[in-house]
Amino acid sequence: MDARNTNENASRRDFLKTAGALGAGLAASGVAGMPRAAAAKGETLALNGGPKAVTAASAAATKWPLYGDEETGLVAKLLQAPDYAPVAEFEEAWKAHFGCPYAKAHCNGTNALTSMLFALQYPEGSEIIVPDYSTWFPVVPMRLFGLVPVFVDVDPRSMNLDLEAAKKALTPKTKAVLAVHWYGLPCDLDELCAFGAEHGIDILEDASHAHGAKVKDTWIGNWGRIAGFSLQGTKPLPSIEGGIATYKNRNDYELATTYGNYDLPRTFPEDSEYRKYQGTALGSKLRMHPVSAILARVQLRDLDARNAAGVAQMAKLNARLAELPGVEIPRCRPDVSRVYYSKNLLFIDEKKAGAPREALVKALAAEGVDILVYTWTLLHTYPVFSENKWWRHMPVLPGAVPGCDQANREAVQLAYFTSDQPELVEQYVAAFEKVWANRKSLA
Repeated sequence: MDARNTNENASRRDFLKTAGALGAGLAASGVAGMPRAAAAKGETLALNGGPKAVTAASAAATKWPLYGDEETGLVAKLLQAPDYAPVAEFEEAWKAHFGCPYAKAHCNGTNALTSMLFALQYPEGSEIIVPDYSTWFPVVPMRLFGLVPVFVDVDPRSMNLDLEAAKKALTPKTKAVLAVHWYGLPCDLDELCAFGAEHGIDILEDASHAHGAKVKDTWIGNWGRIAGFSLQGTKPLPSIEGGIATYKNRNDYELATTYGNYDLPRTFPEDSEYRKYQGTALGSKLRMHPVSAILARVQLRDLDARNAAGVAQMAKLNARLAELPGVEIPRCRPDVSRVYYSKNLLFIDEKKAGAPREALVKALAAEGVDILVYTWTLLHTYPVFSENKWWRHMPVLPGAVPGCDQANREAVQLAYFTSDQPELVEQYVAAFEKVWANRKSLA
């Protein structure tokens, strides 16, 4: 890793300012008062040969991850004196930051989630309700333990699991619901946990997109029985490659640790039934690399400030865009503190907008906006879930999933700015206003 230059360090410090400082920066730059004539109906779209609305340089606007001299120095020191101590140091820092009793770091998020599933020790054939709008990482490993993923629909305005769909999927074999916090927007965990308590089933969290998010002042990862996080290099807490899982009870923690760490059962209390597995483990070798632990520990220190600055900047942009007909932002409750990961997802209701999503996206891209149509491959459509040679108990595939289908019809992805970009924010707004003023020509 190369150390960043002085300008990059300054950019990072600027981005860690509060939302108030962000607004002050806009006013000081004069950008906030920029005339909005670019949205005039008579101005020619760039698609038709007119000037682009977005002209600001943006090479560093989405740069990620942002490592600095401290990370570089600590990694260099490790190379001179290799040691696994940074792994435990990171785990302790995580527990202190998020207030959880047990945490185990792993080589990646998938193995954190796999260890989590092992720790549950559910009977063969137990069902776990999962959202169809999700990733395979916590679902394919279910086959290793004889578990059954049951796919259900999502809320099309949050892309998170639909509680009503989960209720319909409930059977006597249901043992858990997996909450996946899609692109930093938390599920309605209070409602899910109440549902779980009512029916005696566990709530599990795949929090790989939502490091530092909260529901009702409680951190994501602290709601369910167990939670897993990816620390891959694009995530809000990036360690290039890594993962961590959090546990509320000692037995789950010791089981998960013994699954992937042959060298740690000796550290358990004397009365642990898993101490005897020192030297063999119960599954694999999933230890986190100490370089990843160093990166994660340093990045953790500024996580909340980075998240706050990013959320403030996206809120400023999205509030302006949502004033346009047919542009909608994901549903987020007032008592939920979301974060952003990799993308800024929005929805375009074509009927309200008066033009096709694809045509609007094409026109916006021509204006210089970093935007794409967003379509997710629904999880149940992958071959692995319909081939019985891989499963002791076959997955339960869904029928109609109208929420997933609506999300795929309407979602678009914009760039998530990882540094303070007031000029780009204003120019993105100008580009949208310009395209919307001319949208009849795109119909």
